[in-house]
Amino acid sequence: MVVKVVLLGTAAGGGFPQWNCACALCAAARDGRLPSRTQECAAVTGNGRDWWLLNASPDLRIQLAATRALWPGPGPRDTPLRGVLLTDAEADHVTGLTELRGAAGLKIYAAPPVRAVLAPARAALDRYAPWEWADSLADGGFVLAGGLVVTAHPVGVKVPKYVPDQASTEPGPWVTAYRVEDLATGGVLVYAPCVGAWSPVLDGLCAEAGCVLLDGTFFAADEMGTAVRPGAGQAAMGHLPVTGPQGSLAALARYPGARRIYTHLNNTNPLLDPASPARARVAGYGAEILPDGTELVL
Repeated sequence: MVVKVVLLGTAAGGGFPQWNCACALCAAARDGRLPSRTQECAAVTGNGRDWWLLNASPDLRIQLAATRALWPGPGPRDTPLRGVLLTDAEADHVTGLTELRGAAGLKIYAAPPVRAVLAPARAALDRYAPWEWADSLADGGFVLAGGLVVTAHPVGVKVPKYVPDQASTEPGPWVTAYRVEDLATGGVLVYAPCVGAWSPVLDGLCAEAGCVLLDGTFFAADEMGTAVRPGAGQAAMGHLPVTGPQGSLAALARYPGARRIYTHLNNTNPLLDPASPARARVAGYGAEILPDGTELVL
């Protein structure tokens, strides 16, 4: 078997179109001129039977229903899902856990501060069916059912807005990327949908990867102010823009051997439009924008 990845959703929080936004891109999506996208989430397997979610979006029920490989069976309550790997505690990455309530035996991996801030939700979910919550940053990484070896790597310090001030000082990284390797084939996936700044950590991960799923939330540093309202911006939102002096596009260009794919696209991002100059520019660097439901084979 080979590693398979399904892009269940590729939009940032709120999806595309975003329910309360009337920007030009959202208007085009409502009119059917641009394809809609659900909120970012992916699934990975090493054997085609045991599947692991990479984050759990608020749109998870719709995403699971749209993906045949993730349908339940053969028994009435059997599921191919074995658990979830959380990159952070953002609402658009953890809310989907509630859709999985009642599924016994799931294992959830997350960094210590993420597990800590989710303690109330963990207690509530365990009343439906007990889950195992594991430290994603454990020394040596961990092995997933299906033959995948995973390590987590710190890539950001952004604390979600809903976290009380007293909890925001929890030690340890709040945002991680995952390196998923199939030892049988040597295929390596790097999954980093939330990145605050480019770092030597990301350089090391990309140098070994066959495929990189990277944070593409914003195309430019002033994007929200241009598309939505003056003064808006993403400097405090913990997302590295695609372009600009410190942007991710130029950094990714150093790794032409890897398939480079942007995900977690904000509703203001011109990359959502296949005919845009932004999309042409990214393609010129060898990076891709793919639709929801795309299946990748490593």
